[in-house]
Amino acid sequence: MKLKIIKLNPNAITPRYEHHNDSGLDLSSIETVEIPSGESRLIKTGISLELPPNTEAQIRPRSGLALKHQITVLNTPGTIDEGYRGEIGVILINHGKTSFQVTQAMRIAQMVITPVIRVKIEEVKELSDTMRGEKGFGSTGV
Repeated sequence: MKLKIIKLNPNAITPRYEHHNDSGLDLSSIETVEIPSGESRLIKTGISLELPPNTEAQIRPRSGLALKHQITVLNTPGTIDEGYRGEIGVILINHGKTSFQVTQAMRIAQMVITPVIRVKIEEVKELSDTMRGEKGFGSTGV
């Protein structure tokens, strides 16, 4: 299975797996951007891609940025649909107490390619019963 990449910017870094058995490809910034405490910014990667058929790309945080700097992906996981051909951007938010500097070539997120199952929608009058039923938030304990 192939992921086709176009570099839209000469500073763009082709996504890659850091280790041969990683599930996420590292995405890197093409710009230097300051993210003040409590704020978010759209960070450009300088790439666009063509996903394999019946897949999506999920954009997820990097654990080191989250642990050390409280930087995470705001809409986790971000979804890139198979048909999207624009530049990949990553919305980062700073939950830390101090400003954070994203630098050019910094690894800012990871991208996981996953299969997509498309379903047919059927509108019905009722759903089947289950033990859980309508019990939702916190119903199984804290």
